[in-house]
Amino acid sequence: MTIKLDMAQAMIEKARAHAVTIGLAINIAVVDGGGHLVAFARMDGSILGSIEIALAKAKTSVLFNGPSENLWEFCKPGGAAPATEYTNGGLIPYAGGLPMHDDSGTLIGAIGVSGGMPVQDGEVARIALGKETR
Repeated sequence: MTIKLDMAQAMIEKARAHAVTIGLAINIAVVDGGGHLVAFARMDGSILGSIEIALAKAKTSVLFNGPSENLWEFCKPGGAAPATEYTNGGLIPYAGGLPMHDDSGTLIGAIGVSGGMPVQDGEVARIALGKETR
């Protein structure tokens, strides 16, 4: 199974709605299990530089099958694999990217959110996936 467009658009809408409630203008990317874009939204007033960051957070989550911020432990100065973020066309080791799995645990895609502080991006991504309630 892979993520379908209607599912991706529903997640984008959840992310957008939550971003509005906390006063953010964000960019939201949803990719399939291969890291290819399925759906994208750029909220009015969002930072243009965050477009690529949202997509890179989603791709980071797919490539490492985990939250994008988990990569930081490897690539931080003094980490086990510094500069890993420069591989694979550029990765983002900050919160806001989360993988999605089907009921059997198979990776089917990821969401990437950018435009707020990393903790806010992570919160919005979790809300979009139904992993956090407010």
